[in-house]
Amino acid sequence: MDFSNIEPKALWQHFAALNAVPRPSKKEERVIAFMLNFGHALGLDTQRDAIGNVIIKKAATAGMEDRQTVILQSHLDMVHQKNANTVFDFDQQGIEMFQDGDWIRAKGTTLGADNGIGVAAIMALLASTDISHPALEAFFTIDEETGMTGAKEMDASLLSGTILLNLDTEDDDELSVGCAGGIDTNTFYNYEETAIHAGYTTYSIQMSGLLGGHSGMDIDKGRGNANKWLARLLWEISQQMDVQLLTFDGGSLRNAIPREATAQVAVQNATELKSIVAHFKQTLQDEYQLIEPHFALEVEEATATLKAVPAGVFKQMVATLCGVHNGVYRMSPDIEGLVEASSSLARVVIQNGSFTTQSLQRSSVESTKREVSLTVRCAFENMGVTVEQSGDYPGWKPNSSSAILHIMKQHYQETFQAEPKVKACHAGLECGLLSEKLPGVDMISFGPNIRAAHSPDECVQISSVQKFWHFLLSTLTHIPKA
Repeated sequence: MDFSNIEPKALWQHFAALNAVPRPSKKEERVIAFMLNFGHALGLDTQRDAIGNVIIKKAATAGMEDRQTVILQSHLDMVHQKNANTVFDFDQQGIEMFQDGDWIRAKGTTLGADNGIGVAAIMALLASTDISHPALEAFFTIDEETGMTGAKEMDASLLSGTILLNLDTEDDDELSVGCAGGIDTNTFYNYEETAIHAGYTTYSIQMSGLLGGHSGMDIDKGRGNANKWLARLLWEISQQMDVQLLTFDGGSLRNAIPREATAQVAVQNATELKSIVAHFKQTLQDEYQLIEPHFALEVEEATATLKAVPAGVFKQMVATLCGVHNGVYRMSPDIEGLVEASSSLARVVIQNGSFTTQSLQRSSVESTKREVSLTVRCAFENMGVTVEQSGDYPGWKPNSSSAILHIMKQHYQETFQAEPKVKACHAGLECGLLSEKLPGVDMISFGPNIRAAHSPDECVQISSVQKFWHFLLSTLTHIPKA
């Protein structure tokens, strides 16, 4: 896509260059090299720490030498997700973008605006020759989306700034001052397969078209979870007819609400199966007609090449999947409208004698993070499943006395003649870890309007990026003296 006619031109051009580089979490070597080459080409102090984070430093412009040094922070990796019918190789292809009115979207895949717009904004500042700013330390982290490894293992000695601006939130009228922590729950179970009954025919049940979205920011929107819905359907089928489960494959990424799920079953009476599925589809359409208008549920005959899950194990699996908590667990009693704790059943795979799941529990309070993760753990352990919990990271506690918050609130009011929303979010911003690694550094997070992050519907608003860019540049001119 040609961004030459969209302002701010430098930001969009850097975003396009970044999006041409495959950059999935845990496979960031190409984008790390890209950023190192970028810094060196500008003649700036450019370093890579041991884990792979990139730090690029730029001196203050004339007249700004006495201001505090600002750390500008964004993450290099992006969520790689596509629609089932989209042919795309994330390891080899750059993101294919297009303009849709005031929005930039991708063709059937995630866009990478999370957090590519933040990265591009920092790149534009580093490359600029006519923008006034204090001394800058650009801090580009890796693996934010699948474990925050870069923030966890950062070399804090490479940074000296006293103010940190995290450019990784998704509403341009918000200043984020707190976030949720999280923990991954992964489960494993092996079973002995059994033969498909004689006279039974195999069918594929395909659920698709759900909105999906970010499993933190969108968890309170009442959207469907394809894994939970398909498990519920399998339960209904098993109550009304004899059925064997062959496979289950739902969701894709640990931090995305599942949009699609497919199961293969074997039955003797196809007419009865299709009737149950049709009735269930109508039930869901009645329940979710305003939220999931594009939901689809199809049944078609499939080639029987697999064995089945034993009947008793099938019953346990479906009961566990139906019973495990998914969605909001507790709303915050302290901050109106804030989800305190939640869980998302992100991935379910049953095939070839193996049953595995991935889920992510989040909370802004450590005690309720432990509670909701225990709730999920116990649901699976009751079936005898092996449970591993890892990737634990802390939340970011709001600082009501933050100096940079006061400055940016006042500046926002003066610039836009409106009050910004000062909020904590139910996403896993790196600020929780960064605040531990950089004690005493004053932090705030903000960004442009990004919608449907972590899904193929992800988009970023052009006019909002322009607002964000203007606010970022003017904020830098208001940085207090050291």
